[in-house]
Amino acid sequence: MKLFNTLGRSLQPFESIEPGRVRMYTCGPTIYNKVHIGNLRTFVWEDVLRRSFRRLGWHVTQVMNLTDVDDKTIRGAAEAHLPLREFTEKYAEAFFQDLETLGVQKAEHYPRATDHVSEMIALIERLKARGHTYESDGSVWFRIASFPGYGKLSGIDLSQARQGARVADDEYEKDDPKDFALWKAAKPGEPAWDSPYSRGRPGWHLECSAMSMKYLGETFDVHTGAVDNIFPHHENEIAQSEGATGKTFVKFWLHAEHLIVDGEKMSKSKGNFYLLSDVLARRNDPAAVRYLFLSVPYRQKLNFTFEALDAAAAAVQRLRNVEANLADYARRRPGEGETAPQLAGKLGPAFDEALADDLNTAKALGVLFDWVRDVNLSLERGEISGADARAAIAALHGVDAVLGVLPPAEILPAEIEALIQERLDARKRKDFARSDAIRADLLARGIVLEDTPAGTRWKKS
Repeated sequence: MKLFNTLGRSLQPFESIEPGRVRMYTCGPTIYNKVHIGNLRTFVWEDVLRRSFRRLGWHVTQVMNLTDVDDKTIRGAAEAHLPLREFTEKYAEAFFQDLETLGVQKAEHYPRATDHVSEMIALIERLKARGHTYESDGSVWFRIASFPGYGKLSGIDLSQARQGARVADDEYEKDDPKDFALWKAAKPGEPAWDSPYSRGRPGWHLECSAMSMKYLGETFDVHTGAVDNIFPHHENEIAQSEGATGKTFVKFWLHAEHLIVDGEKMSKSKGNFYLLSDVLARRNDPAAVRYLFLSVPYRQKLNFTFEALDAAAAAVQRLRNVEANLADYARRRPGEGETAPQLAGKLGPAFDEALADDLNTAKALGVLFDWVRDVNLSLERGEISGADARAAIAALHGVDAVLGVLPPAEILPAEIEALIQERLDARKRKDFARSDAIRADLLARGIVLEDTPAGTRWKKS
């Protein structure tokens, strides 16, 4: 597997530190509001990355943080007249609901910043002992000049930054505008924790370093996020983590490009800012949303349009159709042995090759739909056996374990299955009156029957 490592700006062969195991940290949301579809595109990509690692043979331990204390959460809680935890909890719940709707698998750990303040203070103490910090009015700062490797991820040249320009948005006094806060002395009315420096709160960048190293170790395999995290957030993570440990922090840094809408940056003022609920209100098809997110490789901008969502829905329906056609074919030929196993066997290797090419989901989908075309032709010609059809279904489900766009197979009640079979028998003896009556009865129960060259299939109305 080759992945584009932001650290070095190159495609590199992926090898995990511990054979057979990937330790992965993904930057989660700041829970002061609901996440938008641009955020969700990144979270879906990270889910496909996790699923791909697992398909290609690795065990994955994933950590996704929840930032529940920073300027935005504090301001939001104050405006809502709620305690910080109560304010952020409702947005955490909304976030998890969005992930569930889009079929994102659960990470092993979802640490919250407010539950790990002691680990953050311990990290500051390690940095202090190694000469990377200074204090000012109860706040603690990381002195960027003390870390010669600063800029190796983003490529920024701080020597070119204008003196007085704000590199980090911190409203506190500091020696150099390029330095960033590790600990912020509390302002009146803010949530605060005791520390050796002052009663205050941790800086945003510090949170991810402390939590990732607690759950994944001082050096781990993969750190992901959106491209806007590269600087200053991830650059600062590297500085404070490696400054404290003297070790490489992360081997692979992976970053997803932005989602735009109708060719423009998403903005509330432009009226093109969408939450998942906004999209589903217009087309209630989460699988289509997920498919659209995967249709463009993660390092390319994704242009979201509702026309593109319609096309994604049609593509998902094609997959559902071929699954149903294969199932009907296998049902009608239950005792047939294997005659053409290559139909099922050629999907997986080509699909995996696309995934191994820097998670090229567009290429993987191209492989899948070439296969779907071949399957449909084989079904129409009756060239495969029932066993082959069942093997093809298993192959389709195997790749969907990565894509996550097909719903779990639904089992009809025995009474409905019996009616479908009775209708098939009526059609065979040309009793079309009975056939039509059963069809109307099933439609009244919410079951639509479709007669295709590959057989009769059903779907819910």
